Amino acid sequence: MGRTPLLEHAADDFLNEVTRQTPWRRARSEDLLDALDTFLGGSAPLLAYTRATGEAWLRALHDSEREDARDLLTEFRAYLRDWGWLDSARPVNQPD
Repeated sequence: MGRTPLLEHAADDFLNEVTRQTPWRRARSEDLLDALDTFLGGSAPLLAYTRATGEAWLRALHDSEREDARDLLTEFRAYLRDWGWLDSARPVNQPD
């Protein structure tokens, strides 16, 4: 039986892939994804991150952080879909 995919593992892969060509983005993106993981309870399973929990987290952020965080979540969610993280984390036949 496999381990439950954690948000932090997907975030690490995302950061490695995305910031390879834009390393100056890494620290800010990492901080935001760490804040999302903390919001979800820390060491959160990947499936704890949904559109609804992402929106709740965005509402909890200071106004000055929301635009960057929203852009990051859009990119992160696309990465999770494109690289199969969501498919491998959920039961069969439950679309993103």
